Amino acid sequence: AMNASFYLAISRLPLATVGAIEFLGPIGLAAIAVRGPRNIAALLLAIGGVVLLTEIRFSGAQLGYLFAFTNCGLFVLYIVLGHRLAEEGGGEGIDRLSAAMLVAVVVAAPIGFADAVPAFGNPTLLLAAIGVGISSSVIPYVTDQLAMARLSRGTFALMLSLLPATATAIGFMVLRQTPAITELVGIALVIAGVAVHRPKKEAP
Repeated sequence: AMNASFYLAISRLPLATVGAIEFLGPIGLAAIAVRGPRNIAALLLAIGGVVLLTEIRFSGAQLGYLFAFTNCGLFVLYIVLGHRLAEEGGGEGIDRLSAAMLVAVVVAAPIGFADAVPAFGNPTLLLAAIGVGISSSVIPYVTDQLAMARLSRGTFALMLSLLPATATAIGFMVLRQTPAITELVGIALVIAGVAVHRPKKEAP
């Protein structure tokens, strides 16, 4: 549901707008978890960086905003449940994640199968679909579980603020999209925020 709402949102709104709304959730989780002035400063730096990177624009279809905020809420739920899997899994968090993905397949298949049928007759589309599935779900969710098992929920949420900076860097190296000055400042702020942040037990 989280992935579907994200794709439905970016089909109606600029990616930057959807990204900005999506990160409201993780930043909110980080805000709940912060303790001490150092982590408050880290949070403010990360928020400033995300705002500069995503260039929030309020234009587009209202339905797009509905999907974007739905994605944001489900992203928060994913982080909370993902941490529970990682903490209570006894080292089996990834196995439980696999079970969750199987449930997702059963739920989503009847909804999207009809639209997916043309891809089965087109090898290029089928390979692209497989690539999107592996890149957008398998690899990110497995690495999330590995990180969640080692980081507090607040720290993990703040670390997610690195994603816009990473996207900007990949865009430059792979797509030759040269970042503007404001984007470079945003990257610097996000990195500074993550560097300043300390886990709850270490915070003053």
